[in-house]
Amino acid sequence: MPDVLVLNGPNLNLLGTRKPEVYGTTTLADLEDLCRRTAGDLGLDAVCRQSNHEGQIIDWIHEFGAAQQAGTCVGAVYNPGAHTHTSIAIHDAIEGAQLRVIEVHISNVHRREPFRHHSYVSPVAAGTIVGLGVHGYALALHALSQGS
Repeated sequence: MPDVLVLNGPNLNLLGTRKPEVYGTTTLADLEDLCRRTAGDLGLDAVCRQSNHEGQIIDWIHEFGAAQQAGTCVGAVYNPGAHTHTSIAIHDAIEGAQLRVIEVHISNVHRREPFRHHSYVSPVAAGTIVGLGVHGYALALHALSQGS
C-alpha cells in the first residue's frame, strides 16, 4: 500500500484546545484517526507527523519527496500552520524534493488577519483547501489518491 504523508506544522498539536471557535474541538489524535481511516479506504497508508520545528518538517519533506520519486508515496497533505506565512525554506524544500503537496488550512485564512493572506507554500502546492475544517484533510487525501 503506498504511503501518504499527513504533515502538520507548529501549534497543531494544540488542536481541540487552542481557539476552538476558530479551529474546532477535534484533537490532533482525532484528526490523525480520520486521516488513517480515509487513507485506508482509498488504499493508502497515512503516515501522520507533526512538529513545531521547521528543520524537522524540512527533513520529512525531503524523505517523502524521495519516497514519491521511488513510487512508494503519493504525496502529502500539509497544514503548515504559521510556517505558511513565514518559511521560504519550506517552500524551497517542497520545490526541491518535488513532493506533491495539497496545502490544507482548517480555518479560512483569507477571512482572518491580513498577514495570514500570503502563503509561501501555495506556489509550490498542487492545490490548496481552506476553511472547510478538518474535512479539508479528507478532501486532500481523495485528491492525492487520484493523482492530483
